[in-house]
Amino acid sequence: MTTPTAIGLTMFGGMLLLMALRVPIAAAMFVPGALGYLTLTDATALLNLLKGSSVARLSVYDLSVIPLFLLMGQFATQGGLSRALFKAAAAFVGHVRGGLAMASVLSAAAFGAVCGSSVATSATITQVAYPEMKAHGYHGRLSTAALASGGTLGILIPPSVPLVVYAILTEQNIAKLFAAAMVPGVLAMLGYMAVIYVVCRLRPQLAAPSEPLPWSQRWAALIGVWPIAAIFVVVFGGIYGGLFSPTEGAAVGAAGTFVIGLAQRELNWGGIAKSFLGTAETSAMVFMIFLGADMMNASLAVTQMPAQIANWVGHLQVPPLGIVGCVLLLYVVLGCVMDELSMLLLTIPVIFPAVMGLELFGLAPDAKAIWFGILVLMTVGIGLVAPPVGLNVYVVNGLARDVPMQETYKGVFPFLATDVARLLVLMFFPSLTLAFVSLFFR
Repeated sequence: MTTPTAIGLTMFGGMLLLMALRVPIAAAMFVPGALGYLTLTDATALLNLLKGSSVARLSVYDLSVIPLFLLMGQFATQGGLSRALFKAAAAFVGHVRGGLAMASVLSAAAFGAVCGSSVATSATITQVAYPEMKAHGYHGRLSTAALASGGTLGILIPPSVPLVVYAILTEQNIAKLFAAAMVPGVLAMLGYMAVIYVVCRLRPQLAAPSEPLPWSQRWAALIGVWPIAAIFVVVFGGIYGGLFSPTEGAAVGAAGTFVIGLAQRELNWGGIAKSFLGTAETSAMVFMIFLGADMMNASLAVTQMPAQIANWVGHLQVPPLGIVGCVLLLYVVLGCVMDELSMLLLTIPVIFPAVMGLELFGLAPDAKAIWFGILVLMTVGIGLVAPPVGLNVYVVNGLARDVPMQETYKGVFPFLATDVARLLVLMFFPSLTLAFVSLFFR
């Protein structure tokens, strides 16, 4: 007789097989999950689950923050704000050797503050920054590696769609998770800029310095980014000031970005249509992944595998921090075959209870959940640029077709080294991650 555990493992193997066959990720999770649930129960139970789960998932008010933040990013992209960001960053650091690559990282961090998507950040900043770096003689390896790595700031600098998903799955406060992501986001930005500086000192031929601009032009370029600064202050100032919830803040940000785009005459009817279409397409993909993951997780719950794994982990004769490290390594491996949302939706319901049962630095449950969420987010970011998949690398190379992909992968290894170093520091010193949480939520 087939055991529930064997059925669960078969479902997981079937999912991976479908992914390898390039079946869309939502279907790759949904089909094995539905077949497994049917095997474990019956057709009536499956139909009842399908009837109720989709309504329950799509009627969650908190999930509306995802399309709203996506719409804000679309308006920022179509409204030309990315060009102003790169122009301002380049005006101040472009004259340094490797300065334009540093400017791309700075502009990616700033654009991530209104975007929430790493892929969108990579694509948008690449379209603006890569032609400039190419025109100034930058080596393709440095240019594309900086753009792909800098794009990961799109999910690390709040707002972050994966972080919203994690908050909903684990029933954590979205605003607290955004606050916790600030220090890791800034450390990532500074680490990437340090990598560019060191690499350019060791191999000056990769990037030539530009002529410094007069201070009048620098200040003029800086003034041009006031819209993004204003949006960031209004949205996050309002959230942490208690004026509105993250969902309301996302709506305010989307409306503000729309108005600014119109006022600057950068956002036309075509751009508005593209913004809504892009938001609809991405939101549909996200919610289909939600439904697929819900089906798979419901089936796994029937097999009792999550409870068995939590019990097994709790009895391992391994230091708790070692278990957390193994979990993070698992995310790196999964990042080779899955996107960030799929990983979170599939694994968090299984892994999170096990991690919460560990004694880690004496952290309270909420603090432990927030700290672990940031570690997972950073690990997901590593998967976005690490070979063999590295979604951000594919996005950047799709726009910089004259640079071989292997060159970009060679260029990202120094950036990955800083990612690993930052991950280890924040894993061993949770107080760094929780600093702004303690400051804003006393």
